[in-house]
Amino acid sequence: MTLLAYVCYWGKTGQHLLAMSLSQFDPDPTSGELKSRSAAVSCRTEVCYPFGRKHGKHRAVKRRDFISLVGGAAAAWPLAAWAQQGERSRRVGLLIANYAHTDREGQANVAAFVDAFQRLGWTDGRNARIEYRWSAGDPERAKLDAIDLVRFGPDVIVVTTGPGLAELQKLTRTIPIVFAQVGDPVESGFVTSLARPGANITGFQAFEPAMGGKWLGVLKEAQPNLSRAAILFESHAISNVSYKRAAEAIAPSLGMTVTAVDVLDAGGIDGAIAAFANSPDGGLVVIPNRYTLANRGAIIVLAARHRVPAIYPYRSFAMEGGLLSYGFDQLDQWRGVASYVDRILRGRNPARFPFRHPPSSNSLST
Repeated sequence: MTLLAYVCYWGKTGQHLLAMSLSQFDPDPTSGELKSRSAAVSCRTEVCYPFGRKHGKHRAVKRRDFISLVGGAAAAWPLAAWAQQGERSRRVGLLIANYAHTDREGQANVAAFVDAFQRLGWTDGRNARIEYRWSAGDPERAKLDAIDLVRFGPDVIVVTTGPGLAELQKLTRTIPIVFAQVGDPVESGFVTSLARPGANITGFQAFEPAMGGKWLGVLKEAQPNLSRAAILFESHAISNVSYKRAAEAIAPSLGMTVTAVDVLDAGGIDGAIAAFANSPDGGLVVIPNRYTLANRGAIIVLAARHRVPAIYPYRSFAMEGGLLSYGFDQLDQWRGVASYVDRILRGRNPARFPFRHPPSSNSLST
């Protein structure tokens, strides 16, 4: 950003107006910090007419007058620059890859984000503009939505699910990205470390990999007669594979066998649950991914129809008729996402934000 500072002063020929370009005092675009005031000032004289007089041509400004003017303008510049930046409406993109815009759970998550965002001083339509994209678990639509949001030119993007984050990672290495509901981001290659994610990405993990075993254990405790379980997962999601392996590892100690059901589209869910229900004493572990979250209503109905006890990752499943859920409060995580977006908009570097683990405490809902 280049700011022209117009300074009035009195010289021997009367009152003059000096226009100076103070681009050397612009805040650094990467650190957000002002450059040293001792830096050279790029200055040019736009007008040197004494007020109230007519001159045929511009008059030169004496060097001593110029230096004194620069000193005063330089002292005032940082405050003026930050005032102009603070008044600019900031752009925030939200890529909700796992929900449709009519989904109640998705709407509740976004509402928690917007409420926390407002409490931090940002209001959509006043000093911020929020652009939403709802991909409803459709990978092709998520690709197009990711392209749309990058073209929007946001100051920061919020994204859900690993596949949604992967699409954005392909498109930009400069726009700050805050993720939510993404499992195992280090193993998936999204961030380099837990303490310092690096690059332009940071965010909040969904569940630890060991959670797959915990879901199976809670289901067995609730239904002691179970001898087998189907793990509804997505093989394209590295975190889902980790959950599945954790369940497989603990199954023998529970006296159970595990069948992995790879869900790669919404159409395969119905047939998979129906086939598994043909034999008795079976239960269902529903692992969170773009397909199971977007189609949770259908999964709940199918499990009830075939009388298959099921455990789900989020409370919303149990509230909508599922047998039981075991997991953390998503709304708290979305409030945390708002705090990260706020810090980025105020000039903080996302590469230095600590990566957030899921809460250590989970709640059981029936």
